[in-house]
Amino acid sequence: MSAFHWDAAAVRAVVPLRPDGTPRSVADHERAYAAAVWSCLAEPGDAVAGALIDALGPDDALREVIAGCRGTLAADAAGIPPDELRAGVRRWQPRLEAESIAFALHLAVSAGVHLVTPDDDCWPAALDDLGPHAPVALWVRGDPAVLTRLDPAIALVGARAATGYGEHIAEEFAADLAGRGVAVVSGAAYGIDGAAHRAALAAGGITVALLAGGVDRPYPAGHTDLLRRIAASGAVLGEVPCGSAPTRWRFLQRNRLIAALGDATVVIEAGWRSGSLNTAGHAATLGRPLGAVPGPVTSGSSAGCHRLLREFDARCVTTSDEAAELLGLDAAHGSEREEREDDRTGERTRVSDALSARAWRTVDDVARRSGMATAQVRAHLGMMALEGVAANEGARWRRVVAGAGD
Repeated sequence: MSAFHWDAAAVRAVVPLRPDGTPRSVADHERAYAAAVWSCLAEPGDAVAGALIDALGPDDALREVIAGCRGTLAADAAGIPPDELRAGVRRWQPRLEAESIAFALHLAVSAGVHLVTPDDDCWPAALDDLGPHAPVALWVRGDPAVLTRLDPAIALVGARAATGYGEHIAEEFAADLAGRGVAVVSGAAYGIDGAAHRAALAAGGITVALLAGGVDRPYPAGHTDLLRRIAASGAVLGEVPCGSAPTRWRFLQRNRLIAALGDATVVIEAGWRSGSLNTAGHAATLGRPLGAVPGPVTSGSSAGCHRLLREFDARCVTTSDEAAELLGLDAAHGSEREEREDDRTGERTRVSDALSARAWRTVDDVARRSGMATAQVRAHLGMMALEGVAANEGARWRRVVAGAGD
């Protein structure tokens, strides 16, 4: 393995153009190339790297690291204690290896992945709110121009092991908000994330997926086609170079980008220790509005949402109109909302008619009796339980009659 060195030919080959297709200047080439190299060296959210790059620029900061950051001038300029900077250099230098960096950049070129840096017009300024924890660059699969159309944007997140109720709410929120021109931001995971992305696409809206690994490696593999569809009309983003594997640390750090890109974050369904609570924490730290959707008190899949409502002062969100309010948007036109309410009321009546006030019935039985899909039935039963008009005993349900004893 050979030591890293500046390669003018590689600079021009890897980042020949800005994302908008215009030529880069020589100085822009070097800064963009250095930003790409930094994405190979530092783990996401490395505040020491962020402070050094912010003070010196990615190119001069990289030259300092190559030289070993001798003396204290670089540390003083970045406002970093010299011992912290030396520790940072020890973290980064093992990755400062020519072949592996060249291979990562070659993968990006081969996959048609774009590099976007803070110098580019399409850089999402919302990420700058992360300060020294902001990414030095984004790797983009799709059209980088989409990043200029993320205002307004909402982050919809939740459990991977989502219930039918949670996926139904995610689809309803995402489709309605996307239809109003709100970009839907999420993490492409199974469950709530996937439901939100699919519904936004179906509504013809913009959706953006943040990955914890390289954007050339679809993750999870089961969402390969979904990620392809997102890239075709929106964007798939990552801050680590192509070929990088997702790790637990990178998932947690990825969540800060989801929170930063959203003007508000809504947690739709989450367990007590769900990773979605990490996203919610980042949103709260950034001062972004935070909402949580309540669920049945008997559902462990909603325990995290109830925790946000009780302990973290999240706003209770039960409709897409209430989610829109977090963004400062007006509610949907009355006639449209009333029509949707009428549709839901009709479905609710069918579910209620299929329940018995005395006999316990399974969800499948209720679905068969009502002529509705099982997922729809679960969603309505969840809301009915919250309103106290239905009760469950394990996997069986019955209608609650007003005034009747338990």
